[in-house]
Amino acid sequence: MTGAGYDFPGFVYDARNAPPPWCAPWLSLAEIMIAIKWKAAIWAGIAAGVVSTLAQVLLWASFTDAFPSALFRDSRLAAAILMGRDVLPPPASFDLSIMLIAACVHFTLSVVYGVMLAIMISRAAMGITVLIGAGFGAALYAVNLYGFTAIFPWFAEVRDWITLAAHVVFGVTAAATYRALE
Repeated sequence: MTGAGYDFPGFVYDARNAPPPWCAPWLSLAEIMIAIKWKAAIWAGIAAGVVSTLAQVLLWASFTDAFPSALFRDSRLAAAILMGRDVLPPPASFDLSIMLIAACVHFTLSVVYGVMLAIMISRAAMGITVLIGAGFGAALYAVNLYGFTAIFPWFAEVRDWITLAAHVVFGVTAAATYRALE
């Protein structure tokens, strides 16, 4: 396969050996989109959404007395993105419709973030992939809980080390899963 600008005699463009997209502005969006394995990226996002939630639940149960109310609170925070402020706690109690909407929001974002990470690591060396994933998770925490709070201010209340750890687990899991599936 040859790419635009790479048609030199004796040179064959190989997307697997190209520099990462943020270092290679000459790569077109189409070349970047071809470089990732979409199915692997989607499943990586889903797996990371599940594993990071389980990690967060485990951390709440181990280090706080807030479980399960923290899970119900966070579900209401996520559901409020679509349903509005009326679903915000209190009460931080179980509500099936809120849990279903929150799960849809959570996994939609997980897939989007999984694809974003796949683009970042698609050309990275295997050894650095998990580190990039951890950094991505930490950056995602900053964006979600400090940037998006300008639009959704109710997320400010969950800025803590457990939420940071869950985001890092998300990034590591997404990176490792993507690499395993690609």
